[in-house]
Amino acid sequence: MDEIKKVVTIDLLNFKGERSSNVAVDPTLIGDVNDPSYDAINYAINAQKVRIERFNWLEDYYEGNQDIFKRQLTGSLGKANEKVMINHAKYITDMNVGFTTGNPIAIAAGQSKNIKPIQEQLDDMDISAHDTELEKDLSVYGCGYELLYIKQSNGTPTLSIQKIDPRGCVLVTDDTIDKNPLFGIHYVQKLDLLGNPSGYLITVYTQKSIIAYRTKMGYELSDTNIADGYPQVTQHYFGDVPLISYRNNEEKQGDFEQAISLIDAYNELQSDRITDKRNFIDALLVVYGFSLTDEKGNDINVDKDHTMIYAPPKTGDNAAAVEWLTKSFDESQIQVLVKSIKDDIHQMTYVPNMLDENFSGVSSGEAMKYKLFGLYQLLATKERYLTKGIRQRLQLIQNLLTFKGQQCDASGAIISINPNIPVNMTDIINNIKNADGVIPQKVALSWLPGQNDPDEMIKELNQEKQDNIKMQDEILGGTSQTEGQTVDDNGNVIDKQQESGDKS
Repeated sequence: MDEIKKVVTIDLLNFKGERSSNVAVDPTLIGDVNDPSYDAINYAINAQKVRIERFNWLEDYYEGNQDIFKRQLTGSLGKANEKVMINHAKYITDMNVGFTTGNPIAIAAGQSKNIKPIQEQLDDMDISAHDTELEKDLSVYGCGYELLYIKQSNGTPTLSIQKIDPRGCVLVTDDTIDKNPLFGIHYVQKLDLLGNPSGYLITVYTQKSIIAYRTKMGYELSDTNIADGYPQVTQHYFGDVPLISYRNNEEKQGDFEQAISLIDAYNELQSDRITDKRNFIDALLVVYGFSLTDEKGNDINVDKDHTMIYAPPKTGDNAAAVEWLTKSFDESQIQVLVKSIKDDIHQMTYVPNMLDENFSGVSSGEAMKYKLFGLYQLLATKERYLTKGIRQRLQLIQNLLTFKGQQCDASGAIISINPNIPVNMTDIINNIKNADGVIPQKVALSWLPGQNDPDEMIKELNQEKQDNIKMQDEILGGTSQTEGQTVDDNGNVIDKQQESGDKS
């Protein structure tokens, strides 16, 4: 690895600045937050620009463009310089994304609240796919952003949501402890038909409106650098800034960020193993105490590929000899080091090695949870920050629907993240049966995986009991005994007259 690359990597590993695309400012310096000045917008973009190098670096590791490919071996007799990359970064992120959002995030209404209109909007936006993409950004970059907006679909305004690359957006907050959003920025470089830069489209999202700017060149806004027809201002009805910021953890670090030095060490060790194997195959032939001649009797000198050398005669009876000169290495010791580094990678990231012997065979659901204990702890942290952002999302959608005259209330909504692991349904059903009479039925039914509404399931169970009783009475002949009866919430058959008297 060349020296310049080492310096850059060390600087990024010890990055001390803000890791997200949030920029905190004193709101008194902005003036009207619903019409921020050019200076305020330029300051926010310039402050965020210095963080892009870290985002690019993390994306490179996820995509496999890692430092091992820049390694140059100098001053070595070996001719080989193998570069082997084992992409632990992608494995760590993909495992976390699948574990966290493999099952759709479940959202249920708070007590006596109605969120059906909101849930219908979420279903129309295919929110499960969006959450998966958002979690991937969180895992790679340590932060994620989403934008709620209205788009025209066949002439009809439709609520939409999109994940925004943190390298192309800024969320400006105040500098208080609450970090309240003031306005958001989404900026995109524009190109002409020849692929040459042609300014930027800069869209500012305030609490009330959307302001679009188009620059002539660069991204700096000024009176002389605005294209004709801009700015363009439209009103939105989300009731707040529609750009939402998420964080992966308190430090806003990616899931593999702290393990990058271990990932580099593993790649270097594996590359060295292959390099040594190649050098072993390309060993030098050493001739001691004599020279070789060709068909014409001429001495054969060292060939241009340096695969053979002459050496003085050895001492003793076997002064003249021919040997292969090879590097020696202890494969067993190297394998111990390989396993040690690999174990450290999985320990540092809480992501288990699924090919490990601990995961062989068939395990019960509870046994699997113990094996994934570290991943569950990581999920607990992710869930807190995901839930906070999703509540903002629900509130913005509620504000829009309320403006359109639809009644809904997302306050107190229950947000559940169910980890995506193999489920033993037999054990779960047996546990629900054993809990009958000990734990409320509504609580027991909530143990079922997936998006289930316990209240709706209880109604269906009670209806099935009533239908079965009625069917049995009809089979026996005569008038059904259940015509004047009903089933209560606990599944007990009672007279309707009695029920009416109890209520009075």
